[in-house]
Amino acid sequence: MNKNFSGLRIGYALTGSFCTFEKSFQQAKLLTDMGAELIPIMSEHACGISTRFGTAQDNIRRFENICGRSIIHTIEDAEPIGPKELTDIMVVAPCTSNTAAKLAMSITDSTVTMAVKSHLRSGKPVLLAIASNDSLLGSAANIGALFNRKNYYFVPMLQDDCVKKPGSLVAEFTMLPDAVEAAMKGVQLRPIIYHGENNDKK
Repeated sequence: MNKNFSGLRIGYALTGSFCTFEKSFQQAKLLTDMGAELIPIMSEHACGISTRFGTAQDNIRRFENICGRSIIHTIEDAEPIGPKELTDIMVVAPCTSNTAAKLAMSITDSTVTMAVKSHLRSGKPVLLAIASNDSLLGSAANIGALFNRKNYYFVPMLQDDCVKKPGSLVAEFTMLPDAVEAAMKGVQLRPIIYHGENNDKK
């Protein structure tokens, strides 16, 4: 990719789909290599829970090293993002179904939901990289509501295992830079949902 994101200020938020952190970190690093300035944001669970995919301390350290600054991990520190106009676009990657539900209902009770709400006050784009095993089940209504919400965009999603996990959708993280570029132009990349054999990015 030869994109130039020099000067683009991206709020880059992680929520608790820990199995996708590695993919997200790779894309965060790619965005910085393209010139973007990333403000790292982590939900309380994302920065506080250690899993088989890495310890909380290691995840924080790696994220901060990629972005070159300390993470935002409290509601009070996320609130000034909008008033101070710190971001041009807010990326939530990964975005769990729990966070998507809160965003669909305008519930602001976490660092990431506050960051999104604060950012949205100026009508700027929010890009969601969904990662959830029930995206096409109980969470479908909330994700569908966000499809129709102004200023929300999605990284195209893959049915990662439509046989064993028929309700699961996971963002194709390699398309994140393309999705950022499109969202900044007010465009939603399509198809939004597709099958792996149709993916020429992998």
